[in-house]
Amino acid sequence: MEISKLQDNVSQTRRDIVRMVHKVNSGHPGASLGCTEFLVALYNELMELKPEFDMNGKDEDLFFLSNGHISPVFYSVLAHKGYFPVKELGTFRLLNSRLQGHPTTHDGLPGVRIASGSLGQGLSVGIGAAQAKKLNKDTNLVYTLHGDGELQEGQNWEAIMYASAKKVDNLIATIDFNGQQIDGSTDTVLCMGSLKDKFLAFDWDVIEIKEGNKLEAVIAGMKEAKSRTGKGKPVCVLLHTVMGNGVDFMMGTHAWHGKAPNDEQLAIALAQNPETLGDY
Repeated sequence: MEISKLQDNVSQTRRDIVRMVHKVNSGHPGASLGCTEFLVALYNELMELKPEFDMNGKDEDLFFLSNGHISPVFYSVLAHKGYFPVKELGTFRLLNSRLQGHPTTHDGLPGVRIASGSLGQGLSVGIGAAQAKKLNKDTNLVYTLHGDGELQEGQNWEAIMYASAKKVDNLIATIDFNGQQIDGSTDTVLCMGSLKDKFLAFDWDVIEIKEGNKLEAVIAGMKEAKSRTGKGKPVCVLLHTVMGNGVDFMMGTHAWHGKAPNDEQLAIALAQNPETLGDY
């Protein structure tokens, strides 16, 4: 897809995010906005996907969202990709909606393969799916996304150790490296030191994308990550993003991790992100 069309998708997705959380005065806009370029590029440029969704995902790439609280961006990207009607975004976090605050599977929402709300579990699931693909002689890849603060959960490190020991080299785990979490900066809450050095020490191949909010950089970096699969090591992508990117008053602060904009703030946010694909 042309960069200009992807950028239109990014702008519309950001509109969807702030409108969704504003409507119900609930949700997590900060990291959703920060990961918009990544997920738009992943679903529209990078992954090999079948036109129809099925839970098994055989002979296609798979994506697992571990930090499930950024469901607004996930839902928007899935809807605009055609997994379910865009108008359904208007039901976000409402009673009996398929679009709950954290993705679930019991309502059969197309595009969602795991329930993710409890942090730290997505990498374990991704590793299992990647090993299943190897057993099935399926050459497609498994992608996962994690918050950097989420790596404070110990299960991640068991999974990171396992993936390298078992040479799960059809897996690309991306870390949203924004330096923020719900209670402040990651360095303040629980400093993890150098994530790059840690993944290297666990015998992963590591790529850094310094401009994680620039589509061209994301696409180039993820294509490089894909080229390194199949060589005996799992691949980690450290994606440097800005929390709240695209909405100036939300950028670079943990304050908008889980806070909805009021009417005036919504208007400002929408003015900075033009309607391109049509509001739901």
